[in-house]
Amino acid sequence: MKELKFVSRYVGRHGLQYVLGILALFAVDLMNVYIPQYTGEITDGLEAQTIGMDGVWNLIVRILILGAIIALGRFFWRFFIFGASRSIEKEMRNDLFGHLETLSMRYYNEHKTGDLMAHFTNDLAAVRMFLGPTVITAFDATVMLIMVLAQMILYVNVKLTLVAVFPLILIVFGDYFYGKVMHQRFIRKQEAFSDLTDQVQEAVTGIRVIKAFVQERKELAAFARTNRFNQEKNLGVVRVQALFMPLLDLIVGISSLLTLLYGGYLAITGEISLGQFVAFNSYISMLVWPMIAAGECITYISQGMASLRRIQIIFQEKPDIVDGEETQDVEELKGQIEFDHLTFTYPGEKNVPALQDISLNVPAGSTLAILGRTGSGKTTLANLLMRLYDAEPGMIRIDDYSLREIPLKALRRNIAYVPQDNFLFSDTLENNIAFGVEQKDEEAVRQAAKAACIHDNIMDFPDGYQTVVGERGVTLSGGQKQRSSIARALLKDAPILILDDALSAVDTDTEEQILKNLRANRRGKTTLIIAHRISTIQQADHILVLDEGHMVEYGTHEELMALHGLYRSIYEKQQLEKQLAETQ
Repeated sequence: MKELKFVSRYVGRHGLQYVLGILALFAVDLMNVYIPQYTGEITDGLEAQTIGMDGVWNLIVRILILGAIIALGRFFWRFFIFGASRSIEKEMRNDLFGHLETLSMRYYNEHKTGDLMAHFTNDLAAVRMFLGPTVITAFDATVMLIMVLAQMILYVNVKLTLVAVFPLILIVFGDYFYGKVMHQRFIRKQEAFSDLTDQVQEAVTGIRVIKAFVQERKELAAFARTNRFNQEKNLGVVRVQALFMPLLDLIVGISSLLTLLYGGYLAITGEISLGQFVAFNSYISMLVWPMIAAGECITYISQGMASLRRIQIIFQEKPDIVDGEETQDVEELKGQIEFDHLTFTYPGEKNVPALQDISLNVPAGSTLAILGRTGSGKTTLANLLMRLYDAEPGMIRIDDYSLREIPLKALRRNIAYVPQDNFLFSDTLENNIAFGVEQKDEEAVRQAAKAACIHDNIMDFPDGYQTVVGERGVTLSGGQKQRSSIARALLKDAPILILDDALSAVDTDTEEQILKNLRANRRGKTTLIIAHRISTIQQADHILVLDEGHMVEYGTHEELMALHGLYRSIYEKQQLEKQLAETQ
């Protein structure tokens, strides 16, 4: 099966641990089957008065030695096999996280965060149970079954063994149907857990919106429905287990009853001794575990295989954007950018191009501003430049290299980016600003913060640069998050800087100071500024005006004002809004 082939490479790395664990488990099982034999010998000896206290103590010492070996063996098989399964879980989680980092934006647009979190928790835990307890249970049950049956036949009586074991054959048929039902129900259970996780994640992330619109009761009701659905799917699994386990006990009970009736008859008629009868009952008790283990094995295997399939589906996902055969050995870029009849349509939007026929040249070291209404394609242009999505070959060039000729890592290493949604990690401000550099230099961090006009705010915090911001920077204001993100980009000091509406949450005085610092810090380097406010971009070397994905105007501030087109219309509207705000 594909799932087993997939997981075999992980198991292979820990083959020695599994071998040592199984040897220890075999030793435990071997020791276990001799204990009933010794108790039988003591019983027969005492009944026939053929054994003295020395003989009894001799057998007791043997049993104690066996017990010590069993205890030691159990420690080792737990240490080796459980240790191997835990290591595999860790390695698989690392590989899964690493693989997710390679996937393109399309994958994250189509899959929810909560669903992915479920793979990292419940699914990997089920795989661990499949590779740990299942291995132990399956091997232990099989070996115990063979050894116990051999002892029952060789040491006691063949006919009694057949009578006692016959009802247990029914368990084999029950196991088959139990496994099929459990597999389907566990898949539904995991899917329900994914939905539950996703709803919690969304609610916690959007708690400010929920509180602002007083929707706590509505969200609680929605969560209660999802939670109830999750409960129903979990109960579906439990119901099957609750039905199967008592049936196992019933079958084992029937076997024990037949043993007492027929075995007692054989003991009375003298075909077997009393000691053999006592030993046989002990063996029947020992058979209970393999029968129960069979059910547990099926549960773990069903759950593990279902989870492996869910995880394998992620590993089978291939990134849309990768280095191809045309990739060249490029390390450093100067920053000259050319768009050649750039046209792009997002996947799934076949008839609605986000950008259409964009052609312009951005000289290295210059500043290009991009202006346009919401949805005009400004952010799409930045995403394409960073190859978060792929345009057709040759439509975008940097330093005369087609974008696909530049290695992905080199391309993104040479671009500093401040996105619209300023994401900060739940870490110190210093580490957030230094996120994009290999070696953290405290003085360089402070200089970048000063250039982004966030230094004074940081110094006002009790812990300064060691202040830990909340998840996604929730403890900071919108303007503080934007300026922290700008500081992060400035510290990277890349040949190309993209600011995607990065000054929308700061006041005009702070904006003016940041732009002044940018002109000083970015001298000789290419800067792309995406903005809605003309005050942000009017000093740029060139301004691109987009409208519904089309390039409608291009030039300097003065040239565009002279055109009396869309740019001037936006400028006059913003000036009027400014005057109205000042008079209020």
